[in-house]
Amino acid sequence: MTPPSGRAAGAAPAVRPLTVLLGLLALAVNLRAALAGYPPLLETAREDLALSAGAAGLVQSGAVLMMAVGSFAGSAVGLRFGRETALGVAVGLVALGSLVRGVPALGALVAGSLVLGLGVGLAGVLLAGVVKEHLPDRAGAVTGGYTVSMMIGATTAGAVAVPLAVVLGGWSFSLAVWAAPAALALGLWVPVARRAGRPAPGSARPAPAAPWRSSFARRVTVYQLGTSSMFYGGLTWLAPYYEGLGWSPQGAGLLIAVWSLAQIPSALVVPVLAERSRRWRFWSGITLACALVGAVGVLAWPQPPLVGPWGWIALMGFGLGAGFPLGLSVIAWRTADGAASAATSGLALGTGYVCAGLVPLLMGVLIDLTAGFAAALAVLLVAGAVQGAGIIAIGDRPPPVENDGAGSPSH
Repeated sequence: MTPPSGRAAGAAPAVRPLTVLLGLLALAVNLRAALAGYPPLLETAREDLALSAGAAGLVQSGAVLMMAVGSFAGSAVGLRFGRETALGVAVGLVALGSLVRGVPALGALVAGSLVLGLGVGLAGVLLAGVVKEHLPDRAGAVTGGYTVSMMIGATTAGAVAVPLAVVLGGWSFSLAVWAAPAALALGLWVPVARRAGRPAPGSARPAPAAPWRSSFARRVTVYQLGTSSMFYGGLTWLAPYYEGLGWSPQGAGLLIAVWSLAQIPSALVVPVLAERSRRWRFWSGITLACALVGAVGVLAWPQPPLVGPWGWIALMGFGLGAGFPLGLSVIAWRTADGAASAATSGLALGTGYVCAGLVPLLMGVLIDLTAGFAAALAVLLVAGAVQGAGIIAIGDRPPPVENDGAGSPSH
């Protein structure tokens, strides 16, 4: 039996799949919590630090752009140090960045956001490689499972951000709280990383030299560009949008919590359905349609009588919830091994995060220029159209084997 991650035989004891799964779920809780805890506090931070909407959006944009840096670097870092070890370091960066944001100053807010964004980006790519390496037969279910863990973290962060700020005496302390669960998850993951060991010198399979030469990788990149932009744009500005309509910060935070909570069933179930039916395009299209209907409703009729915005928010969340795990699942299904999976994920997530990182900033600038949210929210519809183009391009049929430029097949 070939040891995982290119390790020499006998270099490290095997890691039980259940142990890996439980560790992944613990780590994943932290990969959106810190980002989701900021939007309900955005208006409070703006007032305290005298920021424009564009500058406040730049904070989140900076974090997402650093996620892109981490995504591009993740494959190489994983090969150099071992994916399991590098994944632990990535979550350590999330803990450090959250702690730095506890200082109530613009510099600390920006610096901490950059650090935690780098950690989240590294982790996203490394997760895909670890799943491919240790749990390849359940890629859809496992990807959905750790995405649900991410959403539980985001839901909790959105719901408690404002109450924590009140109890702890400031918005910055509320942001710093998320260092604790990240540190706890890191402690749980360390035994997994130790048992997995590091790659033996010269034994690790090199990463594909040029994943962008694969047409499949390019198609997934278009898809990820759209879904990431729509997600992070909505995450950053939905709460401030409803605050502008008269909602309290705590009420707007609950909207984000419901938005995140609604993502859980689609993230958990839809990738499994797509995997079993082999109809990836069908399920991707259904969930995108839900997200677009919800976004149009939020823009055109934000507060229907009696039911309010909850239906639109839940529908949009449900649709967006499947986007990320479906993107990673199709990569796991159609790549040859962990190295190829990580390289393709790095290209797709990195490029997607570059664009998604600019979206909160663009939306903030549009809010400043137009003194309203309509133009900014329309950006989400454009992102949805891009995601739809990616869905059509990927389709359901496995792409032909291509040469990745390193002498190995790339799907």
